Amino acid sequence: MATIDYFYSVRSVYAYFGSQRIAALAKRFGRTLRHRPIDLSRVVPAVGGLPFSQRSPTLRAYQFGRELERWSEWLDLPVIIEPRHHYGDRDLPSGLVLVAQQQGCDVDALSDAILTALWRDDRDIADRDVLARIAASVGIDAAPLLDSALAPETMAEFAASTDEAIRIGVLGSPTYGVDGELFYGQDRLMFVERHLERPFGAAQR
Repeated sequence: MATIDYFYSVRSVYAYFGSQRIAALAKRFGRTLRHRPIDLSRVVPAVGGLPFSQRSPTLRAYQFGRELERWSEWLDLPVIIEPRHHYGDRDLPSGLVLVAQQQGCDVDALSDAILTALWRDDRDIADRDVLARIAASVGIDAAPLLDSALAPETMAEFAASTDEAIRIGVLGSPTYGVDGELFYGQDRLMFVERHLERPFGAAQR
């Protein structure tokens, strides 16, 4: 089955906004959504972007303030503008997503639940017990998965996804890879849908 490569950070608010819609599109078009958690602290500088902490207060207030309010209202998805747990470890929740995917669990539901837990409920997604309860809420027994989430081979896959994102020019989170085309941002999901229906013409070089 053809895939959609889904590059995103487990701490990305814009991945949260697009999570359910990209999963629905993949299902509708018979694609497998391949979750590729990435480390944005490596990806953003690699493409010449500024880390969040180095962006101007004006830019931060727009991109991660008023824009979030508008997207929240537009999509009818509640969001906390400045969750206390925005910053934290990426390894454990990213590793949990990867192991769940390897084991054939409902990784779409798990990933969405993790993003929702952070951006709607301000839960600490770096906490093992919190992650276990999040997984249980979507019918997944996380205990054996969490035992492997930080294993060297899992962290190697996490690093490989980040390396691949840098290599192919992923600009940020979320980015959707469809048949060699990259679509950056949940606000480009209409382009993803159109491409799945009828591929865009060749890029002008």
